[in-house]
Amino acid sequence: MASGIGRRRAAAKVDKAPNYEKRRKEISEAAARVFNRKGFSGTSISAVAQELSIDRASLYYYISSKEELFDELVREVSESNLEAAQNIRNSDQSPAEKLKSLIVQLMGAYAKNYPILYIYIRENLEDVADSRSKWARSMKQINHDYDEAVISIIQQGYDDGSFVNLGSAKVVSYGVLGMVNWTNRWFKPDHSDIDAQAIGEMYANIITNGLASGTLDLAK
Repeated sequence: MASGIGRRRAAAKVDKAPNYEKRRKEISEAAARVFNRKGFSGTSISAVAQELSIDRASLYYYISSKEELFDELVREVSESNLEAAQNIRNSDQSPAEKLKSLIVQLMGAYAKNYPILYIYIRENLEDVADSRSKWARSMKQINHDYDEAVISIIQQGYDDGSFVNLGSAKVVSYGVLGMVNWTNRWFKPDHSDIDAQAIGEMYANIITNGLASGTLDLAK
């Protein structure tokens, strides 16, 4: 049976009470900062409460656990990125323009939602608790579908001859994503002298120029 506070939380979420949503956003932003400093396993509800300078009990009106908060944040942003990638894949742009658009969009999403997606990249989905297994399965599917969108763009370039066939489209797509994802090790939007848009465009040009000319074919 749900607790009284659990029922009130559920009712507030359904009603989309303005103050409730505003406070949830503040809590989400504070939690993201703590997750970034301490990692998922090192973060506690108490640490999030301390970040907000409120008592721990007050948080439970808005969230049931750090897992719920983290999982909700990651899923929402990841679903949005997947939708963007699939729209780009299905667009009328050339394969090179599609790949550029996807890279710039993804880099922008990392900056806009900093640091939550970077934290997620560093998490191991194989180690989540049973209570989060449904979330982990849904995230694996989102990740798979995103990979497939990138693979499809590479394959489109192979098929129309605009990309030199360097080998497995899957391996090339993983290389593309690996380059962008590695920015989690060094990119901090508020401290970088180059913004996410410029980084995305730089990476996009490196990759698409290499695919178009075949100069990335290190086997030759």
